[in-house]
Amino acid sequence: VDPDLNLVKGGGGALFREKLVEVCAEKFIVIVDESKLCDGLGPGFPLPVEIVPFCHEHTMRKVAALPTVAGCKAQLRMGSAATGSKPDGDEIAVTDNGNYIVDLFFEEPIKDAKAAADELMATVGVVDHGLFCGMTSAVIIAGSDGISVKEA
Repeated sequence: VDPDLNLVKGGGGALFREKLVEVCAEKFIVIVDESKLCDGLGPGFPLPVEIVPFCHEHTMRKVAALPTVAGCKAQLRMGSAATGSKPDGDEIAVTDNGNYIVDLFFEEPIKDAKAAADELMATVGVVDHGLFCGMTSAVIIAGSDGISVKEA
């Protein structure tokens, strides 16, 4: 969760369905522990991008070359879609929707999460991505000093 309450979700492979549920909700309240807070999205958790299987290698190259995610390492998720970015098998991971997931690994924070979200969605072959920008109503944080709430 960044200072603007943007976040990355979808490590379990259901990012498209998670996002559909959240856009249908009146409020989207996120519960995290303080280890999930960051100054910028990217380095702490890979960004999943759901793509269609047809021409997936082309789509993966296009995604990795986008200016807003420059410097990322794109890796096709292998094994179970639900295990996150750590490979646990030799087969390409398939989402509940029959699509593939490309995990984007960053060494530096994404400079503009909203711009990256828009650019990813404008890429042919991309179904959705794990950037949840401007969707969070509040974040409940469990920390060493107790519980705190940040509201949008």
